[in-house]
Amino acid sequence: MKNKKIIYSAGIIIIVAAAVITFATSKSTKFNFRTISIGRGNINKVVTATGQLSAVKTVEVGTQVSGTIMKLNADFNSKVRKGEIVAVLDTNMLSATVGDAKANLNHLKAQLIEAKTNYDQEKTLFNKNLVSKIDYYTALSNYKSLIAQEQQAEADLRKAEINLNYATIRAPINGIVISRNVDVGQTVAASLSAPTLFTIANDLRKMEVQADVDEADIGSIKVGQKVSFTVDAYPDEIFHGVVSQVRLSPQEVQNVVNYTVIINVNNTQLKLMPGMTATVSIKIAHADNVLEVPDIAFYFQPASNMIDQSHLKSTYGRGRSNSGKKAGNRNSHFSSRFNQQANMQYAMMSNPDIHTLWMLDQNDKIYAVRVKTGLDDGTDTQIVRGRVDAGEQVVIGTSSAKSSTSNGVNPFAPQRRFRRRNRGR
Repeated sequence: MKNKKIIYSAGIIIIVAAAVITFATSKSTKFNFRTISIGRGNINKVVTATGQLSAVKTVEVGTQVSGTIMKLNADFNSKVRKGEIVAVLDTNMLSATVGDAKANLNHLKAQLIEAKTNYDQEKTLFNKNLVSKIDYYTALSNYKSLIAQEQQAEADLRKAEINLNYATIRAPINGIVISRNVDVGQTVAASLSAPTLFTIANDLRKMEVQADVDEADIGSIKVGQKVSFTVDAYPDEIFHGVVSQVRLSPQEVQNVVNYTVIINVNNTQLKLMPGMTATVSIKIAHADNVLEVPDIAFYFQPASNMIDQSHLKSTYGRGRSNSGKKAGNRNSHFSSRFNQQANMQYAMMSNPDIHTLWMLDQNDKIYAVRVKTGLDDGTDTQIVRGRVDAGEQVVIGTSSAKSSTSNGVNPFAPQRRFRRRNRGR
């Protein structure tokens, strides 16, 4: 019986000793909080897309008649003016067609003179009842038929002359030739569609970007919004433009629906060329000189061992220790960390713009501050309202040799998730 009491007492002593050692070990754990400062700056919310540069007005010059290219007066990069001759087709066949039409017209005119004379005679005799009605109406019919044939011959002649004129191809607008698709001696055939000989851009000092914007972002795009973009040819240079049109026609590619947004661009230095691929950022909202915090700060959640070691203050509000005073009535007190976390989650669910930042005071203790957020550019988030100032330290992680969580994230705590689409600086 005595031995049992001794064994029982020894067991109690061992348990108490283990508890004391565990408590002492946990109290001695030192956390090194990794922090980042709250700053002040400009935040731009943008929609990103890709597009292609082109001239504002581009005309494809073709031919309405078939023939062989006899002469070219324009080449790549040639500047042309409206009405200037840029190419000439072989006119031998077309000139022969004009001659044939003229001969046919002259022949019909001679026949018409004879028919009119015959008709006049028949009419005079018919009025004196010297010929029958059949003879009279036959002469009338021949005369009117030849009149119609003469009109047809005149039309054929005009058509032949127009085709002959089409053999001389002129520039339809002032501009620069950006494409030439034929050479001298090449035969072009005008059938259902006119073959393209040249492509002329009106003025390359004014260009446009045709950007493909995802359907999820098109609702944020408005005419007049400012745009910045880059091209591979000048990776270190940023170009600017303005949204001029949002086209209603959808473009579906591999089950992805995009809409075309037209962006006007000044190209006075002629650096930009048609066909270049542009990476576009359309500014849909901005805030200047505002409090901002890096997005990584919203991912931090204190681990349970921090709370057990009193690294987490019971205050839920400003609670800065460097003021020399306790938070007092400005802080909301909770009976336990469970009530505190429950209130945080309720605030976040009731207002998606309400989030929690974990601040570090001069005594290396952390406290929670609820803030209302605004614009998010994908890197930094605007703080619209909250008891924080520029320069204060926000906890983004921890490191401890004896802590099982090196980054200060509790795997069992709810994590703040961000949903982003097409955002950037």
